Amino acid sequence: MVSYLQIRNEFISSGCFCVNQVLLMHPNFNVNNIYRWAKQELLIPLRQGWYAFPETLKIADFERYVAARIYRPSYISLHYALSFYDMIPEAVSTITCVTTNKTLTFNNKFGHYSYQSVKESFFYGYMPKTDDENRTFHLATPEKALLDLLYLYPQYNTTEDMENLRLDESFMSDEFNAEKFMEFCEKAGSKALTRRAKKVLNTYCTVI
Repeated sequence: MVSYLQIRNEFISSGCFCVNQVLLMHPNFNVNNIYRWAKQELLIPLRQGWYAFPETLKIADFERYVAARIYRPSYISLHYALSFYDMIPEAVSTITCVTTNKTLTFNNKFGHYSYQSVKESFFYGYMPKTDDENRTFHLATPEKALLDLLYLYPQYNTTEDMENLRLDESFMSDEFNAEKFMEFCEKAGSKALTRRAKKVLNTYCTVI
């Protein structure tokens, strides 16, 4: 019989795991044990079939790693990424992600996760990051995070709309790569998106 301790020893290094991983290692494993251990709070449910160990709640930024694990392929972008880079003044609690799968949301002890669907040809402009435990997640660059926002929220269309984004002007002038932003935009091949992208640059006085 496969014990909780054995499962913990096998998967603790990854922090979280899915039931299918357990079944690959132990084909005769009784998955009802997983549900029982979760009720006993020996495991933390993340989404259907995915679990983490309680001690991971104490790991800084582990919620970002969870985002990368429980719904793939995906990368963190949109409002959460803009807040991560201090491009917007608001603190963002929802971990906003982009995926090529269908749009979904999940809630667990690590937070609220929102995944918005894009076509595969728009799935680019992200890079690997590591948390304090050297676990990897993917994060949009500042330029792609902003472009993802314009792509998925076409209501940002006028100069007033762009001003309402309240992007940090010092970041936009000193750190934001307008040339890369427009390269990402041209790759998308959308005239409407290009118009909005140019408008946000004009609004924040970024020269391309």
